[in-house]
Amino acid sequence: MDSLLTSHTAVVLLAVGALAAFDLSQRLRHRNFHLLFAVTFGSICSAAIIAVGKALLTPGAAVNAYLATLVVLLLVLGWKALFGPWEPEAKAAVLGTFLFWIGLIILGGQNPKERYAHLIAGAVAFVPALIWCSLFLKYHTERRAAVLLLFLSGMLATVPILFYDALVRHHIELSLFLGRIVPEGFHQTTDAFVRGSLGLEGLRAVLAASFGAFLVVGLIEECSKYWVVRRSGARLFSSIDDVLQLSIIAAIGFSFAENIVNPTYFQSFVQQYLLQPGKTDALGFVSNVLGRSVLTSMVHIVSTGVMGYFLGLAIFAHPYLLERRSSGARLGISGVLARVLRVREERIFRGEMVVQGILIAVMLHGTFNFLVTVSDLLPSQPQTVGDLLGATAPAVLQSIPLLLIPALLYVVGGFWLLTWLFLLKENAKERVRVDIEEVGA
Repeated sequence: MDSLLTSHTAVVLLAVGALAAFDLSQRLRHRNFHLLFAVTFGSICSAAIIAVGKALLTPGAAVNAYLATLVVLLLVLGWKALFGPWEPEAKAAVLGTFLFWIGLIILGGQNPKERYAHLIAGAVAFVPALIWCSLFLKYHTERRAAVLLLFLSGMLATVPILFYDALVRHHIELSLFLGRIVPEGFHQTTDAFVRGSLGLEGLRAVLAASFGAFLVVGLIEECSKYWVVRRSGARLFSSIDDVLQLSIIAAIGFSFAENIVNPTYFQSFVQQYLLQPGKTDALGFVSNVLGRSVLTSMVHIVSTGVMGYFLGLAIFAHPYLLERRSSGARLGISGVLARVLRVREERIFRGEMVVQGILIAVMLHGTFNFLVTVSDLLPSQPQTVGDLLGATAPAVLQSIPLLLIPALLYVVGGFWLLTWLFLLKENAKERVRVDIEEVGA
């Protein structure tokens, strides 16, 4: 297997080198080196991050806590370096190159059956991602480079939560000047908090711990998506609609990566329903794929879309507030605080919008995850609204699945909400951009 992987890697490196040479020969005439630089830089970053990551996460390797902390810091800096201050085309090429090498490493470490299932899963997962992108791109035309960049950025936004999970699984200890840090699972941490600090017991503790864990996961994922949108979209935004739309594209990229990286999602569906000898179940495969593609993807889209709307308000705070003042709108919280603290209203308004957007996104995200799992946490494990309400519930409620409630709220309600935001004329208005680094810096 190692020799096969080595030969495959050599072929790929040769192909990349040939393409780079061809690219260089073509671009020397135009003195444009950005794509060649992007592929080279992306490959170097990939090699460094993969090597450092393997040194930290190799099973059985004893890593000093201080050294592990240094390695984590280097990985964070490497990940941040991928989002450098380049043009959208170059940045998309850097991220695409990094994802290419990561994908090659993952596939190279699998046996042929797993690799085959993973490739099918990736192809299948790409179809709904493409459909979702086309649905939301119709509201506002964007450059292809911008769409590709934010899609790839969304894929890379999965890295923090996946990396933390790897630290937990490998029992990596970190050490800072203030003490030793041992990463633990979110459910374990929140359970200890609600039982120890809040004093809850029994079912109440289980429900509170589960909801708290989902909020923590939502916080990490939404903050990660916020960061990549802000970092990658700095030169792309000219209206609130731009921020809203490209945030949605990043959310679709995140959902796509989640579907193909998590072995219990699309890869599991392929192995369970399509590759079992004599047990092919196309209907079961399609139903599970649709469930993940529609319901869970829409959760990311709605949560991050709402966050993107508030980020857009933060980015265009100055012209937005000028328009509100000219229309005679009353002072909001930011205006009152600005007078009390004697600072610019735009500065407070930006911070208020960023915090508000992230908090709403986290609540939307965490609440959905809790709603779809709450039936498994209850002793009776109800599957319908009637089961939840008990024997006194009307018969019609016995036929309504509990899952239908979050489905209607997030798919129907969420799609209506985002459509309404896109159709607001003030969101489509082109405005002068501010320094993106001032927003949430």
